[in-house]
Amino acid sequence: MFIFETKVRVRYAETDQMGYVYYGNYAAYYEVGRAEMLRSLGLSYKSFEAGGIMMPVMELHSKFLKPARYDEEITVKVYLKKKPSIKIQFEYELFNSDGDLINTGDTKLVFIDMKRNKPCMPPDYFMDRLQRYFD
Repeated sequence: MFIFETKVRVRYAETDQMGYVYYGNYAAYYEVGRAEMLRSLGLSYKSFEAGGIMMPVMELHSKFLKPARYDEEITVKVYLKKKPSIKIQFEYELFNSDGDLINTGDTKLVFIDMKRNKPCMPPDYFMDRLQRYFD
């Protein structure tokens, strides 16, 4: 299992009239977590795309436990519990600055060969970097 953690500060534009983070913005926080997790491995979405692989989201689930508010620093914890195959599933826990769990979620992405526009296995260079987490 691979676990990664990053921080996001809630911007005013991400809140609704009640001062809570608008629910649609949690998907963006998940993306920040995924992107930073890849970056921690020395990779990026851009590097996948340059290699002919795209990774669209095919499923997203989110459970709201407590609201996040303007200017709070949110901790985004990302879990990769299963070794990827054609699909990769990320799980998330978001915590407010008091350490309270405020949101849980998961996304499932699929690896797509951009030339064929068909699902494919993840690239070897990615799997090699993950191997130590799944031994």
